[in-house]
Parts: sequence; C-alpha cells; structure tokens
Amino acid sequence: MSTQVGVQTYDLFINGEWVPSSSGETFDVINPSNGTVVAKVAKGSKEDVDKAVEAAHAAFENAEWREMSPNDRADILFAIGNNIAKHGQELVLLEALTSGGTLRRVGGNDILMMVDLFQQMAKFVKEYPFSETLPEPMFPGPAHNFVWREPLGVCAAITPWNMPMLIATWKIAPALATGNTIVIKPASNTPVSTLKLAEIISEVVPPGVINVVPGPGGEVGESLVTHPKVEKVGFTGSTEVGRRIMMLASSTVKNVTLELGGKSPNIILEDADLDLAIPGSLFGVFLHAGQLCESGTRLFVPNSIYDDVIDRLVALTKTLKVGHQLDMNTSVGPVISQAQKDTILSYIETGKAEGARLVCGGKEAEVKGGENGFFIEPTIFADVTNDMKIAQEEIFGPVLSVIRYDTVDEAIEMANDTIYGLASGVWTRDVNKAYEIARKIKAGVVWINDWHMLRNDAPFGGYKQSGIGREMGKYSLDAYTQLKHVHTSMVHEPEKRRAFGILFPEG
Repeated sequence: MSTQVGVQTYDLFINGEWVPSSSGETFDVINPSNGTVVAKVAKGSKEDVDKAVEAAHAAFENAEWREMSPNDRADILFAIGNNIAKHGQELVLLEALTSGGTLRRVGGNDILMMVDLFQQMAKFVKEYPFSETLPEPMFPGPAHNFVWREPLGVCAAITPWNMPMLIATWKIAPALATGNTIVIKPASNTPVSTLKLAEIISEVVPPGVINVVPGPGGEVGESLVTHPKVEKVGFTGSTEVGRRIMMLASSTVKNVTLELGGKSPNIILEDADLDLAIPGSLFGVFLHAGQLCESGTRLFVPNSIYDDVIDRLVALTKTLKVGHQLDMNTSVGPVISQAQKDTILSYIETGKAEGARLVCGGKEAEVKGGENGFFIEPTIFADVTNDMKIAQEEIFGPVLSVIRYDTVDEAIEMANDTIYGLASGVWTRDVNKAYEIARKIKAGVVWINDWHMLRNDAPFGGYKQSGIGREMGKYSLDAYTQLKHVHTSMVHEPEKRRAFGILFPEG
C-alpha cells in the first residue's frame, strides 16, 4: 500500500455530486503524527445544510427508492459492501492518515467490519418484519389488522473523529436498509474518509440518498438537528454535546439515537488467568491511544493480587511501540490534536495532584519525525480511588486508573458508581460467576475475558448518560422506522357495529 499522499482538496458531497460550499471557505485537515496539512475541505454552512436536506428529501419522495422491496434493497446493500471492499486500500489510508488510527487497526479491523456490516444488513432486511398481521380481535368485531414499519424520511448523522468512517456506517447502513435518506456531518478533524465513502456509496444508490456536509458543529450540526425536514438524528460523541442535541431536537420532536461517553469498568477476579487478563486489559484501554468511548479505563483489581497485577501491567505496557500510524510496527499512534493532547496531559497532572501513584508513562512520547505530532506515553495510575476525577471523567486518551477492592460486591458497587454505562468487562475462569456479575453491572455491553468485541449482529449502546437507543444489528433498524397500524373492519352493516352503539343507542 502506498502511503504517499499530497494535500488534497474536497468539496461538499450533495445530490451525488461534489459541490463547493456556499461561502467558498475551506478548512485544513491535519495529520496528527506530524502536524502537517493533508487536505483542505469545503466549510459548510446553514445554506449548504438546506441544499443537502432538500436533495435528501427529494430522493426520499422518489417512491422507487422509498418503497423498494426488501430483496432489491438487500442487493443494494451487498453492492455497497462490495464497493467498499474494492476501494478498501484508499479508504484505509485516508482514515489512518487523518484520524491517527494505526494501519494495523484500520486495515485489519475497521474496513472488514464495514464490509461485513452491509452484508449483515442485507440479510437482516430480508427478514425484517416490515409488515405484520395481527390476530383477529374478539372485540369489537371481525377485522383485519396490520402493523407496517415505514421509513422516517431524511435522517441526520453527526459523527466523531475517533473512528469516523466505521461509525458513519453504523448510521448509514440501517438508514438505507429501511428506505431513508441521509445527510452526514462528520467531525472537522476527520471528514475526508467519510466524504470518499459517500462517493463510493453513491455509485450504487440514487442521487441525494447520501450527502455529506463538513463544517462547524455550532452551525452545520445544529442546523441539521433543528431542520424541519430532518426526521431523525443519530449522534456519536460526548455526553455534553449529546445533551445539547437532545435539547435542540426536542424543538421539532425528532427521533434521536445517542451513543455517548463512557468510563467503563473492567473487573479482574482473583481466579482470573492473568496471562490473558493483563494483555486484554491493556488492549481494552490503549487501543487507538485510548480514544474509544467504550475503553476500559477503570481497572478493578482485588487486594490479594494488586501488586502483581500492577507489575505485570507496567512491564507489558513498556513493550508497546508509540509511533507513526502508518508504520506497521506501531502499537499506539498519536492522539487526534494538540487540544486533545493538552486535555489528556492536564488530566494526568490532576491525577498526580489527587494522590494517585503514577507507575508508567505520564508525559509526551518522543517519536522520531513526530516532533510536531501529538503523542502521549501509555499511562498507568495505581492507588486510584473511585471518587477521583481521573476515575469519574472521560479522559479519552491512553490513561488507565487501577482501583483496589476487597470484595466482588464492592467492585460492582464502584463499577456502577458513575454517570456512564456504556461497556464493562469481567476476567475470571468461572463463567457462571461472570454471568452473575454481568447481571448486576449497569452497562449496555459486558465482555467476559475479552474487550472491544463489537459485533455487527449485536446491539451497541449505553445505559444512563452513555446514550439512548442501540446501533448495529437488526436492532438498529427499529430506530430508522416508524410504526403504522392499519385496521379494516369486516362488519359492513352499521347496526352490527357494536362500538357505534356507544354514540347511537338503539331506538
């Protein structure tokens, strides 16, 4: 795979075409490993949102798209998956170059997950109950009753910078599978892979079905959320922004799906296989430099093995290579920006001030050729208490807080003592014990002896302030449809309509 990429320019993608922004303004996209500009992207505005929504609305009003049969729609979804696979190398490079995701992860996981998602959706849509017949009612009389699931219309997707391309497909795939159209507002740090993805998908679907308007969240994002012709908003990002989207969407009573922040608890039991739990726990927190919402950032360890676990965590962490994301030997790439780097380093200073014991990392990482990049050493704090800021707030960086516990009940209580409830994990040889703990943890995902194992056929989403609704799997289709009840009475004589007698008594 060639990794030589010059500065490219991208317009907005509306109605199947590349179009300049109404203002003519652009913004820079940065390679986080060295701070260089790798792309210039058209800066969208409210006017551009209006154009994109109108294009999406017109595409939705086309009955050929909206009322396509499930079998034909499955063919479309399979074709999209094949198209993504065909352009896989280009997509992987754009994603890695701008998001800081390592080639090993993006090429070895993300692109495969994207292709599989559309293939899975193609299977789900054939089996999805777009029409259900209800049993004949005993009261008030014979009738045929149906429940239809119909598309919502124009959907908005607002996506984050950490895994922009993959997370965009979590919204695109169910929206298209159910006959909707979509307008996407990607994060300003990482819009280019989503723009290219939209072009690839547009080769298969009619113009206007998929549109992308990059630009500032305060204008482009909020214009989408409040637009009267947008019926649904799917958002992945911080809880703070999610609260605002929920508030703005209420002005037009929009459907919302929110996949928000996390401070996920990871519990090691005394009987755990530490040869598995140690690398698994580090995989859970240091993948993509800790910039994943479901990262296992709070590690609960029993007192009886605490010191041994700390020693093993530190020893293995020191073997991880921090480096350029395009280097196939890199384990941990850069964080997304200088601002994020500063935020993470600030949290590290807070942890030290709170009395946590820094046992590994804790500062900028030195990377040859990355002097202007945004690298941080994988960091571990020991002797963290669950009330510390570093244990309660989402850092979104390579920082692990290791917390002691005496009893499993204590660990569960601390695990649930957070505003979040996105993911969680348990490491033990006793699977039945793990199931008991899984029942008690308040989180949308529980991994047993594993982490980060999201599946395209399983739901993903959070409890509490980690979000509303679920993405992926057949479960995500429900969020992109609305229910319609159709009743046909089989009683034709008015005098035999028992319900009519409520208004028209005999005689």
